[in-house]
Amino acid sequence: MTKYFFPCFLSLLLASCGPASSTSESDGQNIKQPNIIFILADDFGIMDTEGYARYFSGVEAESIYYETPHLNRLMREGTSFSQAYATQLCSPTRAGILSGKFAPRTGFMTAMPLRETYYNQALPVPEGHFSHDVLDHRDNILIERAWDNSTSNSALPTGAPDDNGQDILSIAEAMPGHHSAFIGKWHIGGFGAAGHQPADHGFEPLAWFDGGGSAYYNWRKGWNQKSKARFPDMPQPAWAIGDAGDSTGQAYLTDDLTVQALDYLDDRANKPEEPFFLYFSHFAVHSPYQGKAEEVAHFETKPARGWNGHNDPVYASMIKSLDRSVGQLMEKLKATGLEENTLVVFMSDNGGIDRKITPKGDGTDNAPFLGGKACLTEGGIRVPLIVWWKNRVASGKWVNTPVDYTDLYPTLVAMAGYDAEALIKSEDLDGRSFLPLLQETTQKTYAKDTRYWHYPFNVIYNSPYDGYPLTPHSAIREGNMKLIFDWHGRLHLYDLVKDPYELNDLAQTKPELRQALFDKLLVWLEENVDKRYWPVLNPDYNADEEVRGQAFHNLTATR
Repeated sequence: MTKYFFPCFLSLLLASCGPASSTSESDGQNIKQPNIIFILADDFGIMDTEGYARYFSGVEAESIYYETPHLNRLMREGTSFSQAYATQLCSPTRAGILSGKFAPRTGFMTAMPLRETYYNQALPVPEGHFSHDVLDHRDNILIERAWDNSTSNSALPTGAPDDNGQDILSIAEAMPGHHSAFIGKWHIGGFGAAGHQPADHGFEPLAWFDGGGSAYYNWRKGWNQKSKARFPDMPQPAWAIGDAGDSTGQAYLTDDLTVQALDYLDDRANKPEEPFFLYFSHFAVHSPYQGKAEEVAHFETKPARGWNGHNDPVYASMIKSLDRSVGQLMEKLKATGLEENTLVVFMSDNGGIDRKITPKGDGTDNAPFLGGKACLTEGGIRVPLIVWWKNRVASGKWVNTPVDYTDLYPTLVAMAGYDAEALIKSEDLDGRSFLPLLQETTQKTYAKDTRYWHYPFNVIYNSPYDGYPLTPHSAIREGNMKLIFDWHGRLHLYDLVKDPYELNDLAQTKPELRQALFDKLLVWLEENVDKRYWPVLNPDYNADEEVRGQAFHNLTATR
């Protein structure tokens, strides 16, 4: 494996961000590579962070229901992004973070509970398919569907025998000089497929689970399950679904994972010669909604309950536990002296579950942003992103330039002192380093202005447009403009600088721009996404039973 590290590059990086962390030797630079902690929250909406809620609403802190004092501190002392993008669901975002590529290019279309694949059913893999493509995935949607679902990949390739020659250089593998460790939610390993778990992507696994959600109490038995009873034909000796790690004595999952991380930091503080990369992937605030009783009680009577539709005391308590975890990590960095050379990044994997569009009416509320998790509107894909690095990154700064989840790979690699540009070329990354946006002055710029999404599934979550279950969607953002392609036959166009809350649909008033973006989106899909990951026409569709307000129109028929 090539080691992409150039001391002079890191020296210039640190000089441009602030004072270097070590002195220069007479025979050249002797700059210490920084440590990295990347914290990924789950289903955490952009309005769930108090600092973001204040930024977008203008209200004072006492009016806000959720409490995030430690994230607020991270924002005061670091740089926050107002237009950071994930995908619409967790697994695609995680695949893109790990690979630096737009999720559809890796075959990750959606996130799923346990599903049958060619691999775990020990079935022959059809030509042109991947062994970890799912055989079927669908929600219980009872109304007419013009399109049927595509398939989706469920495991990011590692070069394992069942990967048919495919191998993704993970972000951990791209930083060979760092000790990389993983804690928490994985959910890109083929539902417990051997050879596709954190260790196979270059991490030391401390405590992890390859599932979409987890109980917050009494989870350890499920994480440590080795029996193949769920997939008896899986061609491996034991189920590789997870490992709860060392016992911490904590009864609540968020607390347990935090102690796992704190113990890791104590260990690394005793090994200063080797920098580390800790990928801490929380399950919070993903369902099931389970909080700590004393914190739930606090929110049941809080006067601000109900602000912006935020009124669930259990959900609010889960946010408080997540925020407390961030605070404990920051205190540990200070206590061990690691804060002097440790970069901290916080992000969410998708928009919050918006209670207005979910069948059960639970979750949060992303207002004033439109929609939520599973949608390609801003409420589903715009997420909080905060970067903290003592004396290196500006305090209290907002960056209004759009960035996305694929950019984390080259950005963290660059900030760690490796040659991100070489990796972008050699690994054909979609991500670009947004390090220039964090620097006070630089000759280089962050010039990426186009990004893509693709979600080829009918989903039980309701469309924020018509209230019926979501149909397959794809989207493109180029510059300020975003086009959403609803495969039912509808196009939506927004100027996100003038209209971040998607109130003014320009699709009818700007037909030339609408068509140009639609054509560009389809060309990208044709060149980058295999047709098995496209929706397929439903032969049983009955147009006479269509309940949506607009008749189905196949906008791809002429291509």
